[in-house]
Amino acid sequence: MTATAPSEAERDGESGDAESAVETARRQLERAAAQLDVDGGVVDRLKHPDKVHRVSIPLKRDDGSLEVFTGYRAQHDSVRGPFKGGLRYHPDVSAEECVGLSMWMTWKCAVMDIPFGGGKGGVVVNPKELSETEKERLTRRFAEEMREFVGPMKDIPAPDMGTDPQTMAWFMDAYSMQEGETHPGVVTGKPPVIGGSYGREEAPGRSVAIVAREAVDYYDWDLAETTVAVQGFGSV
Repeated sequence: MTATAPSEAERDGESGDAESAVETARRQLERAAAQLDVDGGVVDRLKHPDKVHRVSIPLKRDDGSLEVFTGYRAQHDSVRGPFKGGLRYHPDVSAEECVGLSMWMTWKCAVMDIPFGGGKGGVVVNPKELSETEKERLTRRFAEEMREFVGPMKDIPAPDMGTDPQTMAWFMDAYSMQEGETHPGVVTGKPPVIGGSYGREEAPGRSVAIVAREAVDYYDWDLAETTVAVQGFGSV
């Protein structure tokens, strides 16, 4: 037997037309706020980010040519603590996408009562088209350009699509060099040898399994007779 949970569009009575991450986040906010009787002014405020930073990142390619990439960092809300969220490298990265994802980070941290706000950033680039040394130079320059806006008590990036612990190590090192002292707390998801957390690589997959089990219980399905379809574009 294949059990299927109703989609959001089906639950909301919508046609299922595609919408952006920002539109989805705002719709979810309105639906949740209606259930919780949240003040309309608070809802309106949370529909918009605090800030969205855009920087140009000049990169000298291995062949000697110069190419300029665009980087973004959306900072949604910091009422509960520093902005927190991933840093992705992908050709389709946009300011709007980063804003929507930063909103979801705010929700996730609040639901789990973690003292962080929501942030998200990225660079418009296909990392598969860069050599390892080019990725390092790109990351270090991005960290330098973002230095004013990030920090252990400001905004803390983490790995996301197209980035990994090594990316975080480069980012941390470049930021620390600019600050004149080591700042391990400027990023999470870095290698354990430089202060990263053990078990982080296993944590996303474990969380997916836990959420799946809770969903089965919620819908009162028989786990032995339930099938799932897995679709992934990140690094879980």
